[in-house]
Amino acid sequence: MVSAMLTLAPYPLRAHRSTCKAARVRTCIVIPALDAEAKIGGVITDLRQELPDHAILVVDDGSRDRTSAVARELGCEVVVHPSNRGKGAALRSGFEAARAAGCTVALTVDADGQHPAAEARRVLHASDDEGALVLGVRALARDGAPRKNIFSNGISNFFLSRFARRPLHDTQCGLRRYPIAKTLALDTRGTGYEFEAEVLLRAIWAGIPVVEAPIRVLYPEDRVTHFRIGRDVRRIIDVVVRATVEHARSGRS
Repeated sequence: MVSAMLTLAPYPLRAHRSTCKAARVRTCIVIPALDAEAKIGGVITDLRQELPDHAILVVDDGSRDRTSAVARELGCEVVVHPSNRGKGAALRSGFEAARAAGCTVALTVDADGQHPAAEARRVLHASDDEGALVLGVRALARDGAPRKNIFSNGISNFFLSRFARRPLHDTQCGLRRYPIAKTLALDTRGTGYEFEAEVLLRAIWAGIPVVEAPIRVLYPEDRVTHFRIGRDVRRIIDVVVRATVEHARSGRS
């Protein structure tokens, strides 16, 4: 269960118009977070400076530290999972809460400080189509990513590109812009990091436009990640194969 329904105050969602062509696009920022007390304050502060008109919703996915407290102290709305349910479950809870608050588009930013706020703005404004799924595309080697990240992303890119029948250049980046209603309608099953791979594949099959936006990311020495290459790459492959089988059985090409 998640916490009580949010109202997106004390930073209420204004009648903010993004670069999307539709006149009533209402956007917010969703940050899934787990034990992110050390970094989340800086992430929120930077986003507020770069995107001051956007409400920030933090989904605390069972943290054992002051992640929720820090986010609330900085004026964010917080959805709480009493226990850890996984990044995919956190994103889904965030999208559901954002939709209930009247949002149509969600920009997702990781809580570990990897995504500079200027790059978040770049992804937010990368497409005029409010119904598009916008992917941040990292240059992992250029930005000093650990080898295991480069390796796991390469595997994910290979499998998803094959099953999507189109080249995909970064299938694991957490900096994305989602059309909320269309995303929630995709019937995704993944609850962990595999969610981001599955939602991308199902979006392509559903005919949702996918836009790739080159971005810069940071990999500080003190960065903490909850991604486990053996476990999570296996889950990504499993969910992609399962989704592909279901898609084939449905008779859709």
